Amino acid sequence: MSALLEVSGVSVTFDGFRAINNLSFEIGPAELRAIIGPNGAGKTTFMDIVTGKTKPDEGRILWGELGRSLLKMNEAQIAREGIGRKFQKPTVFEDQSVQENLLMALKKDRGPFRVLFWKPAGEDLDRVADLAEEIGLAEELTRKSGELSHGQKQWLEIGMLLAQEPRLLLVDEPAAGMTPAEREHTTEILVEAARTRAVVVVEHDMEFIRRLDCRVTVLHEGSVLAEGSLDHVTADQQVIDVYLGR
Repeated sequence: MSALLEVSGVSVTFDGFRAINNLSFEIGPAELRAIIGPNGAGKTTFMDIVTGKTKPDEGRILWGELGRSLLKMNEAQIAREGIGRKFQKPTVFEDQSVQENLLMALKKDRGPFRVLFWKPAGEDLDRVADLAEEIGLAEELTRKSGELSHGQKQWLEIGMLLAQEPRLLLVDEPAAGMTPAEREHTTEILVEAARTRAVVVVEHDMEFIRRLDCRVTVLHEGSVLAEGSLDHVTADQQVIDVYLGR
């Protein structure tokens, strides 16, 4: 199976500091992957590069079956290609209901006039109901998003990304600040999402990663230090020295 995203030989330097150093990484079209590593390992910069926020000094990033270069695209074009990113802090429209947030996020033609006169069709409402079911907010559709718990806001934001039908979802520390029950449900959402798309989860919480039960990539000083199952990478002496031994 060919890769959906292929990063090869990528490096990026900020003011003399090499944040990413000859990094190579690939992920298949329906795969769940966790990325771990100490602070400063390059996890956030990696996501910045894939989403077009940061341009690397060297290397290539190929996307999709045709192997098109992401480096020739800007952030908006990359988002339209189907790469979605969720940051640590949830950003939802707090004064709008859960249903309204999901409707706004649906993948639609967003010309200026269409936005002004757009009314959701039955199929839009059905899609939103399905999404709400998938993220565990089916009972909260009419609630204002600002009233949701921290974990529920995280789910809503994941739902808003899923509404855009991404082929690759980048998720930054989804379990932070969640209750054990919320973390359990977050695991289910991400595992389910990865059945039909690539999902990359950057996380520090080892127990959460164990629940994801997926391939793990360990970054250190901007390069891949180890890759494999969680048991495999946590038994690696280099990983223990630079990350787990802290």
